[in-house]
Amino acid sequence: MSDSPSVAVFGPSSWNHLVLLDQLPEPVPHMQFARRSWETVGGTSAGKAIHLADLGINVRLCSPLGPDDAGGRVRDAFITAGIPVEAITSERTERHVNLMTENGGRVSLYTSVPSTPAVEDVDAAARTLVAADLAIIDLSELGLLLLERDEVRRKQLWMDLHDYDGSSAFHEPFVRAADIVFMNDDRTTDPWELMGSCLARGPRLAVCTRGAQGALALEADGTRHEVAAAPVDVVDTNGAGDAFMAGFLASSLHGASVAESLKAAANQARVALQSAHLHPALGRSIDGRALRTSSTLS
Repeated sequence: MSDSPSVAVFGPSSWNHLVLLDQLPEPVPHMQFARRSWETVGGTSAGKAIHLADLGINVRLCSPLGPDDAGGRVRDAFITAGIPVEAITSERTERHVNLMTENGGRVSLYTSVPSTPAVEDVDAAARTLVAADLAIIDLSELGLLLLERDEVRRKQLWMDLHDYDGSSAFHEPFVRAADIVFMNDDRTTDPWELMGSCLARGPRLAVCTRGAQGALALEADGTRHEVAAAPVDVVDTNGAGDAFMAGFLASSLHGASVAESLKAAANQARVALQSAHLHPALGRSIDGRALRTSSTLS
């Protein structure tokens, strides 16, 4: 493991309450019964870190966590799962309530967000980043602060743009600093055009996930790749994109081609899709119980 390339991941970890519904609520007063609900670790950076560790990558996670109960639960889950975490001091831990349907619909309600990182915490995160072989910087205030630093921009950086529309001002610093970008097709009707617009800003590779339709990749020289989604009985769609990116990165670090890495990524996404947590290891560690669900209501 010590000879493995080191990857540092910077961005959100959260404590989430997930609620499975027959359909997402309409914006009118009404009552709805949940099919089930549970609590677990969330956050895009948390998901990437635990899947990279599962794949044998030497990974370290830097994420804002508060001194509250939610922060304690997140810390305990990562300790049990064996994920090294450098906590960025925050007044509170990020928390979400995610309303979901079985077909992948989701509304994420942010009930708390981290406070602005202190300069000394950003300094420490930058030192961790520079010491790593490469870094993933996720969309966050911490990420923006890191990208202001010259020593950070000189490293190999991977970015996850999520539902990027091709023109968001918030995403712009992440796109321009990246070597490789990932995104999904939620806000585009032409993923090839979206990826091409990203590559025009500097990255050498763009990857776009398309849920059940698989994923696409576009290299700077114009080479196109496609991969089908791996067959899976879906338990929960949260974190599938993070698992996909981790699978691609781990495969590429072992010398695989883009096409081979896409296949590895699709297989790793299955791990998240088959679990009620970002990764099955979290289900075995959270509060000492594999899963906390409510009985099905009818």
